[in-house]
Amino acid sequence: MARALIVVDVQNDFCEGGSLAVTGGAQVAADIAGLLADRPNDWDAVVATADWHIDPGSHWSDSPDFVDSWPVHCKVGTPGADFHPNIAPALVGVTTFRKGEHDAAYSGFEGHSDDGAELADWLRDRGIDAVDVVGIATDHCVRATALDAVHEGFTTTVLRELTVGVAPESTDRAVDELRAAGVTVS
Repeated sequence: MARALIVVDVQNDFCEGGSLAVTGGAQVAADIAGLLADRPNDWDAVVATADWHIDPGSHWSDSPDFVDSWPVHCKVGTPGADFHPNIAPALVGVTTFRKGEHDAAYSGFEGHSDDGAELADWLRDRGIDAVDVVGIATDHCVRATALDAVHEGFTTTVLRELTVGVAPESTDRAVDELRAAGVTVS
């Protein structure tokens, strides 16, 4: 079984100091980088996803409800859209799937690479049939990416210790939803 690691949205705006920071984001960035350094041969491919907003409409708001609307984040051309410095060196040369130029886009499967490839096709073209998902945030983009991975037919595992959620309650609900959909959460 060929396996890929999907690193979800480990960007400055989602880590401490960012416009939509998740507590523990910087540590998760460092931990994922450490995993990639310590176990480089565990995956047949490593990819990253990134929020990449130009004008996502009502997804951005000056008065966000933190359900459907959020503060401005991961705006193309700003430091907030860059990968966090704790992980950026580990992602050099990794194909990145950017999502949400003009809409919300939570799942990495909604994104595309610089050459226009979609994530599911890119993985299948490389013979990948299983994915491990890590990153930020467990209860939003990690959740959406893992659910779409299962929907696309990939055997899917979320490496829980390498994710961080926005809030304990929503993270617990997301983990329950993932397990109910057939995702292994380890």
